[in-house]
Amino acid sequence: MIETQWSDARQGLKKAVGAGNYRSWIEPLELENVEDGVATFAVSTAFVANYVAQNFTDQIKHACRRNGLAVDRLRFDARPDRVPARPQPDAAPAEPAKPRDAAGEDGFKPDSRFTFDRFVVGKSNEIAFAAARRVAEGGQVIFNPLFLHGGVGLGKTHLMHAIAHEYRQRHPDKTVLYISAEQFMWRFITALREKKMIELKQLFRSVDVLMVDDVQFLAGKDSTQEEFFHTFNFLVENGKQIIISADRNPVEIADLEDRIRSRLQCGLVVDLHPTDYELRVGILQSKIEYFHGIYPGVSIVPGVVEFLAHRIVSNVRVLEGALTRLFAMGGLVGRQITIEMAKDCLADIFRASDRKVSIDEIQRKVCEHYNIRLSDMTGTKRLRIYARPRQVAMYLCKDLTNRSYPEIGRRFGGRDHTTVMYAVTKVKELMTTDSAIAEDVELLRRALEA
Repeated sequence: MIETQWSDARQGLKKAVGAGNYRSWIEPLELENVEDGVATFAVSTAFVANYVAQNFTDQIKHACRRNGLAVDRLRFDARPDRVPARPQPDAAPAEPAKPRDAAGEDGFKPDSRFTFDRFVVGKSNEIAFAAARRVAEGGQVIFNPLFLHGGVGLGKTHLMHAIAHEYRQRHPDKTVLYISAEQFMWRFITALREKKMIELKQLFRSVDVLMVDDVQFLAGKDSTQEEFFHTFNFLVENGKQIIISADRNPVEIADLEDRIRSRLQCGLVVDLHPTDYELRVGILQSKIEYFHGIYPGVSIVPGVVEFLAHRIVSNVRVLEGALTRLFAMGGLVGRQITIEMAKDCLADIFRASDRKVSIDEIQRKVCEHYNIRLSDMTGTKRLRIYARPRQVAMYLCKDLTNRSYPEIGRRFGGRDHTTVMYAVTKVKELMTTDSAIAEDVELLRRALEA
């Protein structure tokens, strides 16, 4: 009897509060009993209990009374160890499920070009690829969060879009929100200014999958990190999937709260390594098939692919950009793509790719500039005349090489990665307030990149 009455009450509430609010807040409520005018509901978390009590108490009581339930007061029991199963909707004419927009008005829409089928797998990215595919299948949440990190052009964005696209196709009734850390921060600031924090919390906490790109940009944003922390906890407690990307390991993100860093590390952290020669060849061959459809009259002679894979090792975007330029040139002038043509057409890319700055070179240049010995820079002396050049050198190592904080620390007398992180942050701050430091850094950068 009580189940039927509550089912009828829910139908009235669906019209009263709207489909979005109904799905997020009313549908998960489990009515346990009504006794002495008190309706007791089981809910998954204290947050849900407080939110429903503050925003929907009157509507729920009114709907219950209209359907024969003598309810004067509501009680919500938060049970984190038990997430109530959502009631099945009442019978209605069946319609094919439409994929819910993975972005809506608040995030990215997955790029249809970035699918798993178009991702070229090699030793440097096979673990990341396998983990991404497993998450995209849905079902039981195993890796939470899945944290993908790596340098520019190594495939993070491709995998993020592929996950969103695949999950949306497999689970059209689920909501996927793919958003950048910058968008998250902007939404948070806007909600504070316009006093719409409740709506913001509802947006982020009503999704089935939350994907946040470039999470390193939350570093140093204390208030935004606070909201991200609570959103993260809420979704994990409710068995929702979280997928994060960044340009570095959580351990290496300076100015990130320890409690957030700890949670980012509690799932699966996967590094996308720089591409090896075989993978670069595979990527080029895959793109050539695509370009032959656009430029059917342009051919590429044997040896060009191998030549490009050997010469361009920085990242996949540069590699693909080089091939795009070659096919465009071949199509415009009606020429076959040869190694000689590649040398002429891609001279600027080759120069940039060939010029690699090493940690040793940076240390030597900085020592020469400040007139100190290398042993003083890598040693334990803390005098300002040695400490400041050491910090500048650490900053340049992070800025001009792809070495991690721990790797750089080891090259400076075995220092801890947190020391390097502090040095990088300190020099960045000094460059905005101390013109002499800013000038030193710029002169050293030009000398190293010349």
